[in-house]
Amino acid sequence: MIRRIAGAEAVIGDEIVRTDILFDENGIIDIGPDLHGEEELIDGSGCTVLPGLIDVHVHFREPGYEQKETILTGSKAAAHGGFTTVFAMPNLNPFPDTPEVMRTYLQKIREDSVINTVPYGTITQGEKGQIPTDYEELKKLGIRWFSDDGVGVADCSVMQEAMLKAKEAGVMFACHTEDMNYRRPGACVHESEYGRSMGWDGIPGECESEQLKRDLMLAEKYGLKYHGCHISSHLSTDALREAKKAGADVSAEVTAHHLLLEDTDVKGPDWKMNPPLRSHADRMELIRSLEDGTLDFIASDHAPHTSADKDKPMAQSAFGIVSLETSFAMLYTEFVHRQKRWTLPQLVRWMSTAPAERFGLTDRGAIRKGMRSDLTIVRLNEENLIRKEEFFSKGKNTPFDGCTVFAAVEETICGGKTVYRRKP
Repeated sequence: MIRRIAGAEAVIGDEIVRTDILFDENGIIDIGPDLHGEEELIDGSGCTVLPGLIDVHVHFREPGYEQKETILTGSKAAAHGGFTTVFAMPNLNPFPDTPEVMRTYLQKIREDSVINTVPYGTITQGEKGQIPTDYEELKKLGIRWFSDDGVGVADCSVMQEAMLKAKEAGVMFACHTEDMNYRRPGACVHESEYGRSMGWDGIPGECESEQLKRDLMLAEKYGLKYHGCHISSHLSTDALREAKKAGADVSAEVTAHHLLLEDTDVKGPDWKMNPPLRSHADRMELIRSLEDGTLDFIASDHAPHTSADKDKPMAQSAFGIVSLETSFAMLYTEFVHRQKRWTLPQLVRWMSTAPAERFGLTDRGAIRKGMRSDLTIVRLNEENLIRKEEFFSKGKNTPFDGCTVFAAVEETICGGKTVYRRKP
């Protein structure tokens, strides 16, 4: 069915223009004023159309941990937040590290996901950090991205072997880096005077940066396409900057919460994530590094948990927050609406265009003829309230409940079909 969005503005590259968008399930047909020929008209008056948002770092928990999230609830949460493509991390049960498990996983995604959910394979079998996964076999199923998210690969010789095999297979690594020599049991926040004053054991920036430095060195040596996950420390941005100057094929993401919050904001378990919220100086460096290209784009690290997992003393509470349904609204509100530090096209580039380019999604991340009809319609600069009870995610673990925002997703369109529409 041919549909037309009329009366809206749209983010086209670096510009915001008033235009109609004609599309169907096969893609965007035409862009321009006063288009005709549609079977269904979508009134976009007062709204802005974005290319569907893309998040390369989410946790949907299924299979294995369906009490926290499922592919269905996670994908609905993504649509509610304006996302049309997400990459789901593989720390599941069973791990998607063989063709047999991956086929079953892919079938479940086809059946249940309301958006484009792309699964990662694991870097090592069972994420045990010992034996590299067979990348060639999983690539035959279309899997070109691999991660041992949540643990990383501790053994340098194993990572070296894995990178050599990954380079030969032509696949990409997206890595959680964490050197456990820098983290004591029960550590739960950034290592700082504030954390100590609260009685919380801290995690220093070196916990992330030292393993990242090793990975960047190996990626440069072997020519591997490498992506750093949820960068949080100025020590890591320094390492990334040097690796890029040296010509390594590396990129990195920063999460919305690391751009918005810092260690002194932490009030309890809903502010606990790994890596932790760091210092004010770290947060300012993350913002500058995103702006100068050291960090490439924004991801969410959406990490749903049950209330039983979170409602514990800080040292025992689970790491992670839900963020698919808050990331765009919070970032737009803070950096575009309030500070006017960024433009909307800049934010769209970091939340759609850049991740599409880096992860090889050539048919999405921009609004132009022939691209996938993945579109997000938002209403901007009108006051709204974040309410966790309205989340589609099973997880309600967020520090942003009750925050006032000036952006709301009106409709999310994936493959030409509406997968979320805001209630009047």
